[in-house]
Amino acid sequence: MTALDRYENLAGLMSLMTGDEKHSFAATSTLDVLWVLYDRVLRVTPEAVDLPERDRFLLSKGHGPMAYYAVLAAKGFVAPSVLETFGQYDSPLGMHPDRNLVPGVEIASGSLGHGLPLGVGLAMGLRARRLGEPRVFCLVGDAESDEGSNQEAIVLAGRESLEAVTAIVVDNQSSSRGWPGGLAARFEVEGWSAVTVDGRDHEEIESALTLEHAGRPHAVVARVEPK
Repeated sequence: MTALDRYENLAGLMSLMTGDEKHSFAATSTLDVLWVLYDRVLRVTPEAVDLPERDRFLLSKGHGPMAYYAVLAAKGFVAPSVLETFGQYDSPLGMHPDRNLVPGVEIASGSLGHGLPLGVGLAMGLRARRLGEPRVFCLVGDAESDEGSNQEAIVLAGRESLEAVTAIVVDNQSSSRGWPGGLAARFEVEGWSAVTVDGRDHEEIESALTLEHAGRPHAVVARVEPK
């Protein structure tokens, strides 16, 4: 099966998850970014989820994990049949992802504003251990960016020149306040490299995620109209 076949199969995988708390709006806005990350960028496989040298992905936007679970199933981290148990009492696939229950999940998330600070701390820990190769990718939402803890993380990452950190902000225009100059400008003023892309264009997303940004953390703002 080709990568395109697997991508096109994601809709079928997502349809296996039913229930009243799917947060479909949040999930579908992240689908393309997640797929490009796992298919083209992240250096992690189901066999390497515990290797210190692996890349880390943190889903801070943890209240809409349907797309995340579908991508993990498509890439072999979980069995597709498990998707049918989504949200059930004894299922490992909760409404928020749990790092203790789902292979490949790095953090238990859902409380907004936690993921990027955790990612910054993780990158600092990796640097202290002299593990210079792993990258830390953190996906946040535009409305989640209202949380003050994210601003503190942005400032610290810029001051510490945490090149390993990449923040991916999925902008589906759900923020009630917005940001003067756009979301990318919020990162740039704190010393980050930042770029804004079409969040449905896989080539743009890949180019942005692999863009050179020596000595600076990197931000990718992925603008989407939810499907």
